[in-house]
Amino acid sequence: MNRTELEAILPHRAPMLLLDEAEVVDEEAHGRITITGDEFFVQGHFPGNPVVPGVILCEMLAQNCCVLMESGLSGAGVTPFYTSLDKVRFKHPVRPGDTVELTCRITRSRGPFHFAHGEARVAGELCCVADMSFALMPADTGAQNA
Repeated sequence: MNRTELEAILPHRAPMLLLDEAEVVDEEAHGRITITGDEFFVQGHFPGNPVVPGVILCEMLAQNCCVLMESGLSGAGVTPFYTSLDKVRFKHPVRPGDTVELTCRITRSRGPFHFAHGEARVAGELCCVADMSFALMPADTGAQNA
């Protein structure tokens, strides 16, 4: 999926749509984004030594997970909300010029809740790992609870 196809399933838009492309292979989502240095999140983090913030790496993983939940998102009038992050570890910094390779899989589902494991790598080196959960909620519910 390219960015246009991703916009058809994800509620995110620029500048928060963080994936350049994604695909599902053998029940795993494989996403990719190349960090140019022009992104809002590296502009002030840190001047002279830009690094992608860890929370942004977690958001990249979350968006990649949403590709796995496509059938529950496309035209269903639901929004995926993070419900937890667990066992998050940052192993290596991500910098402008790096291409982040994301791999996520759903580990279990129960009703509107989906649990996942994700990893972010640059050139094969593990940068971030996390266990996450999401709730697929009717779109109007999110506005009331925000």
